[in-house]
Amino acid sequence: MITYLDCIPCLVRQTLEAGRNVTQDETIHEQLMRYVLRTTATLDMTQPPPVIGQIIHRKLREMTGVDDPYRETKSGFNRVAMELLPELAAQVKQSPEPLLAAARLAIAANVIDLGATGTLTQADARAALLDAFNEPFHADWKEFREAAAEATDILYLADNAGEIVVDRLLIEELGHRRVTVAVRGGPAINDATLADAHEVGMDDLVGVIDNGSDAPGTILDDCSSSFRERFDRADLIISKGQGNFETLSHVEANLFFLFKVKCQLVASHVGLPNGTQVLVQSG
Repeated sequence: MITYLDCIPCLVRQTLEAGRNVTQDETIHEQLMRYVLRTTATLDMTQPPPVIGQIIHRKLREMTGVDDPYRETKSGFNRVAMELLPELAAQVKQSPEPLLAAARLAIAANVIDLGATGTLTQADARAALLDAFNEPFHADWKEFREAAAEATDILYLADNAGEIVVDRLLIEELGHRRVTVAVRGGPAINDATLADAHEVGMDDLVGVIDNGSDAPGTILDDCSSSFRERFDRADLIISKGQGNFETLSHVEANLFFLFKVKCQLVASHVGLPNGTQVLVQSG
């Protein structure tokens, strides 16, 4: 997915929110904003939005000296999701179609995206998870169910902290022995890293790897060679979140995107209303 003109105001908003999340120093806010405005003026618009997102958050870390600016925030969302996990797991167990219920909960958890909504609170996330089955839903369900039944080697591309907790429900329904989870290779907004996977015990359930990149998406050319080899070897790839959709929607693979539409441009791209829970096959 390319970067559209309408993405620019969103990226500028994200810059200011991210700066204010890390420091109260308005000088740094101004310097960061000026840097991003200069950078976007020469941006290659054929690249996906997470490319500029990566630039923004690298510069933020450099200017503040904070390695993981959202660390405390991510831990807070991890705790909220872990508190809810027993109740959500019971909903899956009681469902006549547990795989579908787990998928919808995993998609609902994609609301925990501070790139799309920097003002999201823990209470907002809790409410969204408890209301997961009342949201609009569109799925290539038959295709996904068949692909999941046939796959022997599943690569699960995680997205955000907090969300990764609820991903556990879908991974357990898929059969954790055939799943490997991939997280970001470095801090990117509130995206999950190895530290988050360890914090929520994901590495006790499945093998967890990182993709070698600090982009808020999966830019294959920016990922490590070991991750790209693992990506190519998988016979089913489950991709969580808008950032992964924006960076992988052109890739030819047995790939399914699971995310909540949180942007009008993405809504137009997939032909579905903003706010829809989406489970669609690549291509």
